Amino acid sequence: MTTTRTTKIPMDPARKAALAAGLFYIGTFVFSIPALGLYDGVVNNPNFVLGAGGDQGVLWGALIEILTALTGIGTAVALYPVIKRHGPGRAVGFVASRTLEAATIFTGVLAVLAIYTLRQDFTGATDTAALTTTASGLVAVKDWSFLLGPGIMASVNALCFATIMYQSRLVPRWIPTLGLIGGPLLFASSIATLFGAWDQVSSPALLMALPIATWEFSVGVYMTFKGFRTPPATDAGATVVPAPTALAHA
Repeated sequence: MTTTRTTKIPMDPARKAALAAGLFYIGTFVFSIPALGLYDGVVNNPNFVLGAGGDQGVLWGALIEILTALTGIGTAVALYPVIKRHGPGRAVGFVASRTLEAATIFTGVLAVLAIYTLRQDFTGATDTAALTTTASGLVAVKDWSFLLGPGIMASVNALCFATIMYQSRLVPRWIPTLGLIGGPLLFASSIATLFGAWDQVSSPALLMALPIATWEFSVGVYMTFKGFRTPPATDAGATVVPAPTALAHA
C-alpha cells in the first residue's frame, strides 16, 4: 500500500505581505469607528470627572484606540519591504508618518485615561473647579491629538502610499486614485478645523473624509483577498539597463 505525500507550497513573500497589510488596514478601519461613541461622555460632558464610580466604556475606547494605533504601524511594517522597491523615499515617509500617527493617537489615549483616573481617585473632592479645569485641559489634548493624528498625519501617509500604488500598479489604479483625492481633501479639512471653520466631527468634515476612508477600506480588502498584481516591466521602480554601444567594444 502506497502513501501519497502532499507537499505544501509556501506562500509567496509578496502575498504574505499583502495579506498582512490588508488585514491590518481593515483593522484600522474597523477599530477607528466605535471609539468616538465610547468617548462621548468624556469629551462632551464637562462634569464627567465629577461622577462617581467607573465608566468601563472609557477603558474599552482606550483599548480600541490602542489597537487602531498598533494596526496602523502594522500596515507600514508589512508593506515596507514591498513598496521600498518602487519608491524608497516615500516608503520611509509612509513608515514614519504611520508611526507618528500612532504616537499621536497614544497621546490622546493617555489624556483620556488621565481623566478616567481623576474620576476614580477624586470623587467627592471639594475643589470641583480645579478638577473640571484639569479635565478640560486633558480633553483639549485629546481633541488636538485627534486632529493631528487621524487627520493631518493620515493624509500624509495616504499620499506616500497611494502614489507608490498608482505608479507601480500593484493594485488597480482606481483604488490609489481615491487616496490621491482623499489625502488632500482630508488635509484641507483638517486645516479648516485648525482655524475654526468647522469641527472635526461635523457634516463637512465627514464628507471630506469619505474618499480617504473608502481608499483605506478598498486597498485593505483588495490586498487581503487579491494580493498584489504583477507590475509592468517598465514600472517606475524598474532599473533600465542601457544597451551596449560600439564604444564599449572598442
